[in-house]
Amino acid sequence: MKTLIVSLFLVALAGSAYAQQFKNAGEYLDFMGSRQREILQNYMSYASAVAHNKSARKVENRRKELLASALQAKKEIATMPPYQNDKALRDSTAAYIEKYYHVLNDDYDKIINLEEISEQSYDLMEAYFKAQDLVADKLDQANDGVEQALEAFAARHQVRLIENEDELGKKLAATSKVNQYHRELFLIMFKCSNQEKYLLEAIAKKDILAMEQSKNNLAQYADENLKKLATIKSFNNDASLLNACRQIITFYQSEAKTQMPAILDFYVKEANFQKIKKAFELKKESERTKADVDAFNKAVNEMNVAVNKSNTVGKSLNEKRRAAGDNWNNASRKFLDTHTPKY
Repeated sequence: MKTLIVSLFLVALAGSAYAQQFKNAGEYLDFMGSRQREILQNYMSYASAVAHNKSARKVENRRKELLASALQAKKEIATMPPYQNDKALRDSTAAYIEKYYHVLNDDYDKIINLEEISEQSYDLMEAYFKAQDLVADKLDQANDGVEQALEAFAARHQVRLIENEDELGKKLAATSKVNQYHRELFLIMFKCSNQEKYLLEAIAKKDILAMEQSKNNLAQYADENLKKLATIKSFNNDASLLNACRQIITFYQSEAKTQMPAILDFYVKEANFQKIKKAFELKKESERTKADVDAFNKAVNEMNVAVNKSNTVGKSLNEKRRAAGDNWNNASRKFLDTHTPKY
């Protein structure tokens, strides 16, 4: 993001400078640009806090402080006199600050609400990320508008500007790249994680058809996402998040293809055993044939074998799921903390 630096020797202006008479267009321009920059600095500080604390809710007090400062800045700008009857820059800056306020107040309320329900489905998680992107786009558009107003004002009043990308602009751009990369891998992971949730819910309900369907979907998503991961490069030579994502997707693939069939077989055997048991118990002992007894004993043995195998597989899955999940969470936390600029 570019900032505009006036190529004049400018007097440092206090917060009440707008109440004074500006000596020249350069001073007026510098003051307006400084208000825009303060907004960007505050937003970068907030974005950094969100990234390093993981939850927008945890930094809610910071957001309220930003809202209060935006209102104060809007008040200052609105009461400024125009420079030589030129109101365009003042009005554009005031509109920018008002836009910033509404984004932080209205749009971020939506983001916080979406955050609380985002893990319920893949679609809601995508909507959560899209809401964040929409906020960033709105702020970019507003910022572009005030920069154009700054340039137009400078041209009208013969102030020469030098364009450069300063440290703040670099940090804003870096934060955007970090978020985009992290979200891409997160959605890959979450698509499988969310599908596994449906699979575990089907197991809890002993819904064999839903288990089979969810198992097949999980295997398909894992295959597709491993291929997708093969096309993604590391981030600034840091492959930690990419490797963690690959590891957890590989777990989901193994779970669906090689481990879950044993779990599914147990529930099939259990359903079959219950049918045989019910039919066996409906007969009086004197009416039971040798074939009936043999069929019942066979079902009992098959059930016991399936139980033991299912328990062993289930225990192994729980351990591997926990390890893959912890590895992803730790890598995700470290990635954001390492690559998101602190401000």
